[in-house]
Amino acid sequence: MNTAIDFNKYNNLTEVSSALKRLTLVNFRNYKYLRLNFNKKFVVLCGENGSGKTNILEAISFLSQGRGLRSAKLSEIKTFDFLASTQQTPTFINNNGWAVSAQVIRADDEYNIGTAVESSTKEIDYKETKEVERRITSINNQKLASQHELGSYLSLIWVTPQMDRLFQTSSQNRRSFLDRIVYLFDVNHAKRLSTFDNVYRQWLQVLKSGNMNNNWLNSLEEQIAGTGVAIAAARKEQIAKLNNFMEHNVDDIFPEATLMLDGTIEKMLDEKPAIYVEDFYRESLYNSRRSILLNDNSNGINKTDLKAIYKKKNVPASLCSTGEQKSLLLSIILSQARCITNNKQIAPILLLDELDAHLDNLKKEAFISKVGELNTQSFLTTTNMFEFTNIRDSAQFFEIKNNNVSEIKF
Repeated sequence: MNTAIDFNKYNNLTEVSSALKRLTLVNFRNYKYLRLNFNKKFVVLCGENGSGKTNILEAISFLSQGRGLRSAKLSEIKTFDFLASTQQTPTFINNNGWAVSAQVIRADDEYNIGTAVESSTKEIDYKETKEVERRITSINNQKLASQHELGSYLSLIWVTPQMDRLFQTSSQNRRSFLDRIVYLFDVNHAKRLSTFDNVYRQWLQVLKSGNMNNNWLNSLEEQIAGTGVAIAAARKEQIAKLNNFMEHNVDDIFPEATLMLDGTIEKMLDEKPAIYVEDFYRESLYNSRRSILLNDNSNGINKTDLKAIYKKKNVPASLCSTGEQKSLLLSIILSQARCITNNKQIAPILLLDELDAHLDNLKKEAFISKVGELNTQSFLTTTNMFEFTNIRDSAQFFEIKNNNVSEIKF
């Protein structure tokens, strides 16, 4: 089957609704300073393993809310000191942290998005202080109150080789994948999760302290239950929306999947009103006060799992072959991108790391063809630039070598 499409109509960024025009990295991983300008729908990053291709994708992923495609700690990202003497950099760079900025096209608007690490000194007690780092974000040089606001300006979806075994790894990985799906439909979801995590952490700290202040614990449990049920409801709504889209837009190459939420709170919302579920959640927290520190078998939304079914075979994804699991993952990714585009009229930017690791040649060509039909920009990494010569008229190619990036002209 010939999956080729006419890529010539995508030769520049005027044809897409979402794209990066410029990307700047400072002290980020192996890049002391890097600035790249983009003018095509596809951006192909070529280089040997370990050269820094994925680092560029990770930098872009920090332009959205969350901890990036590697879920890295802020302290892990700053450029190694030994690189400082090997790369020429502008004199204005501050060596105390890292930063990423980009000029972004979104529909008919353009924005300058920035994110960086800010260091400060925190007093632990009257004798001791420690250096702490926090992430700050800005739009058009105006500092945002929270990184969660980034979702209103840029949507990103990424695929990495580590996600190949998504349905075989821990439920935490699938839960993170689930919540990133929900983020893109509902920009307030990230804020709810952050609030939940902060309050839940406070609750555990009070229990660990042994200071069983009943009024304080009751207040925290009420907040956990209310926020948790809102999170569960948002997950249910958006997964139902995605399932409905996949059912009515069956792909001709990639297998159809059905997604299911395996969580007590989500399941209860199928049969009970939210106020009832909140009461149940709050009572469960109260009843687990003395046991939670020994054995966290709670029924909360922080234990929810995402399951996928290969619909044609009616087989759980976890029991499918490795190749089938990869195809199911990409089917979900494509459907997610299409569904979001239909709902918001703006497609998310795609970050596709080592696509060769996911697909054979036939499915790789089909996947690129389907990505090309989306009204967005896509970033791809590869060790062999000739894998993508069929899109050379609509792509920019960059070679990464010795911590330097140079554009390749065909």
